Amino acid sequence: MIYFLATVAAIAGFLFGYDEGVIAVVRPSLDKDFPMGPLVAGFMTAAVPLGALAAAGLAGRIIDRFGRRRVLMAAAALFALGALIAAAITAVWMLVLARLILGLAIGVAAVGAPLYIAETAPHRIRGALVSTYQLAITIGILVSYLTGLFISGDGTWRTMFGLGAVPGLLFLAGLAFLPESPRWLVLKGFPDDARASLRRLRAAGWPVDGELDEMVRSAQAQAGRKTGYRALLEPAIRPALIVAVGLFFLQQLSGINAVIYYAPQIFSHAGFDSASTQMLATVGVGTVNLLTTVLAMFLIDRIGRRPLLILGFAGASAAMLVIVLAVIEPTLVPSWVIIVVLLLYIASFAISLGPLPHVMMSEIFPLRVRGLGMSMASISNWGFNFIVVFSFPLMLAGPGLAFTFTIFAVICLGGIFFTMTRVPETTGLSLEAIETHCHSGRPLVTLKRGVAAGAAVAAEDD
Repeated sequence: MIYFLATVAAIAGFLFGYDEGVIAVVRPSLDKDFPMGPLVAGFMTAAVPLGALAAAGLAGRIIDRFGRRRVLMAAAALFALGALIAAAITAVWMLVLARLILGLAIGVAAVGAPLYIAETAPHRIRGALVSTYQLAITIGILVSYLTGLFISGDGTWRTMFGLGAVPGLLFLAGLAFLPESPRWLVLKGFPDDARASLRRLRAAGWPVDGELDEMVRSAQAQAGRKTGYRALLEPAIRPALIVAVGLFFLQQLSGINAVIYYAPQIFSHAGFDSASTQMLATVGVGTVNLLTTVLAMFLIDRIGRRPLLILGFAGASAAMLVIVLAVIEPTLVPSWVIIVVLLLYIASFAISLGPLPHVMMSEIFPLRVRGLGMSMASISNWGFNFIVVFSFPLMLAGPGLAFTFTIFAVICLGGIFFTMTRVPETTGLSLEAIETHCHSGRPLVTLKRGVAAGAAVAAEDD
């Protein structure tokens, strides 16, 4: 059941990925019917992260009040509605509205889906299961690129937008068969319902009493403490907030969404003038993104979060600097090298910077503020997503590609320092063990695999 739950919850990621990729694919067809200048096009493209930013501020409270599953069902309905409106537009403002609706759904789901998976998964495979959300994003991007190859012609943008309603309805149907998060049920005072949920989520005959007792003890220990946004500034919780917000800041300003949204334009700047060549190269980007994310799922619970983050930041920075060199001195770097290096950048991101911020934000906050903490992390995510997506075409038209990618490279180098000085190692620890460490008075960064709260980890194994 837990694998089915992770698959269903990850459909939220597929919907985001599909929307992220489809807007790049449909632009040639869409521009024939609705020509847009750079400013309008930038705002239309950025309407999704803008809507997600608005939703992220409310998502934590809504999810904590109504439950993870029910809120995700509401988001699924919004996904389908937004896709259908986008397919039926008669004016640009309607497309902006549709994308704002999609953004609202994505913003809520980006908090709810990783949280739902993390709170239901066994700790041994929690990282891999939460990473299915990022994997689904990459699948959605690739599907949108491939769909663009097979569906061509005037007006095809309506079909491609409308297809987004199908996974939205599947998402809604799948959630109807799933239980609520047992940790949320414990938090709300329903231990019997939590036990029933755990029994559905674990294999037949699996003893759940030890795991449930650990959840109950942790919830009782936090009873009476502050639960509002101010609680996130408590000395014990503030380091977790810095890590979660900081990782999404670094993820977005690594330049990934500029690459994904504007991949064809980047290849055009690199000298690939054929539209079909640009699209094939873009499909290559989506394929590498997908395959490397699968590799990340295999590694994330084996070698740990911190080593993967350092590897990802180093690879992304090096790739960006090579692209900068190719743009400044095109005679030194053949065009095919640009494709290879850009694919290296995508691989570095997908194995690290893509899945890990979602994993980390779902792990490091105590239960009483987990929804609110993830909400603040998502505000960082979507706020900087909006800035990058909105400003990138303006940066291309102004300072240029080399200057923009140099900024991204420097930020990735900063990510290595941030990881080494701030980010804890949560691999192999239960959520309750991580929470115990947060309140122990020790620096969060000293949390290491197998060290913190060994009794809490053992309780989940019983």
